[in-house]
Amino acid sequence: MNVDALLISVSPLVVYLLVGLVIGLESMGIPLPGEVILVSAALLAARQELDISPVGVAVAASAGAIVGDSIGYLAGRHWGDRMFTVLGRRFPRHASPERVSYTEHVFARYGVWAVFFGRFVALLRIFAGPVAGALRMPYPRFLAANALGGVVWACGTTAAIYALGTRAEDWLKESSWIGLVLAVAVAIVVSTVFRRRLERAVARHASGRVSPQSAGQATHSGRLEKVSSQEVPPDGPGGQLMT
Repeated sequence: MNVDALLISVSPLVVYLLVGLVIGLESMGIPLPGEVILVSAALLAARQELDISPVGVAVAASAGAIVGDSIGYLAGRHWGDRMFTVLGRRFPRHASPERVSYTEHVFARYGVWAVFFGRFVALLRIFAGPVAGALRMPYPRFLAANALGGVVWACGTTAAIYALGTRAEDWLKESSWIGLVLAVAVAIVVSTVFRRRLERAVARHASGRVSPQSAGQATHSGRLEKVSSQEVPPDGPGGQLMT
């Protein structure tokens, strides 16, 4: 059963709950299709296949993002090393030591800006809360950036997809299927290029930080200590925002 079929099979209230729950769990560090379920719900609202409001979808997504990130922050602050180890074993592709280390590096360098803009990047979105907590980012600053980023991401994505869905039929009449195919092709190419660039950045960061002899012995706590003590410039954006 795909996401659309799942959402159509339940009541509108359950749709809102599912949107918030999936996005919340993803924000806690569990690799789930949070953005996929948000897009699906917004499209179903646009096509009026469900009696749901785009405003309700955006509110549910915002709440899930903010609450989930906050829970992830608390978990990362108290159980960072153990949490990353468990996630790495359970989801080796999404929560590998290299990916977590790269996320730590980005957050240590850019501070709360990484929290805000990370909401729009899948890798950073998943680990924003746990990594910020593990790096001891002050919670009030984290919450402010997290709430703002979550609302902008949820409302912006819902509005864009809803507008696209309501205009799709008119666009098809005016531009035919060729325009739709070209638009989809461009979106796929852009997404693929961005994903590959992110993967290369993770690989470069891993090769520059961990030697082959010590790669199997590195721990998340060791990386956190190094990031916190060495990589954050005292006068840089991360140095100011992480204190």
